[in-house]
Amino acid sequence: MSDAGIHPSAVVEPGAQVDPTAVVGPFCVVGPNAVIGPDVVLKSHVVVTGHTEVGEGTIVFPFAVIGEVPQDLKFKGEASRLVIGKRNRIREHVTMNCGTEGGGGVTRIGDDGLFMAGCHIAHDAHVGDRVIVVNSAAVAGHCVLEDDVIVGGLSGIHQFVRIGRGAIIGAVTMVTNDVIPYGLVQAPRGELDGLNLVGLKRRGVNRSDITALRAAFQMLAQGEGTFHNRAERLGKETDSAYVREIVEFVMGDSDRSFLTPR
Repeated sequence: MSDAGIHPSAVVEPGAQVDPTAVVGPFCVVGPNAVIGPDVVLKSHVVVTGHTEVGEGTIVFPFAVIGEVPQDLKFKGEASRLVIGKRNRIREHVTMNCGTEGGGGVTRIGDDGLFMAGCHIAHDAHVGDRVIVVNSAAVAGHCVLEDDVIVGGLSGIHQFVRIGRGAIIGAVTMVTNDVIPYGLVQAPRGELDGLNLVGLKRRGVNRSDITALRAAFQMLAQGEGTFHNRAERLGKETDSAYVREIVEFVMGDSDRSFLTPR
């Protein structure tokens, strides 16, 4: 380990692995089991503790606490990890906790995420690539956020909830049930109010797929039978890969029921 990029006021405990290209700024604390990857920047007053890996090119802003023990009364000190991918932006006062034995032992963060000031990622959460969690939002334990999800400011995601790829959660929303891929959820108690059409268009999704998704949403909202029955019929009738993705998500294992369209 080279100390060329480590500020004299920083505390890097023996055993920590800090890449020579990383920067550890003033008054940071890096614990003995932390692994700080290439080109990582810990700006100042950052705490990285626990069995935590911080991936290449990630920037952590002041007063973030990464890798502390879970906020879970069932946690008894067992070995667990936090694995953070590449090129994330982790802003001021963000907290990310390690996993628990009951949840698989690992909290995972993908690549290219933006975690805005004051947000929280709890134990055993699995967060995909290009996810944005806005200021002061909280993602509870065991949640799954697939790629390209946006969670609005001051929102809360209940434990064990799954949020499908490309979904967007409006600000000040409590989400207690699973959200289909590309869904739009808003209102204080989390209502599935449509599709994330803006996000789909920004990613260049074909008009034909967007039309198919709109038709699928209407069928899920107004078709006959249970929500799962409607999704099953969709799977048999559609040629759209995007619609099939929704169907597979709905038919997958879950500990929470689904938010259904209004």
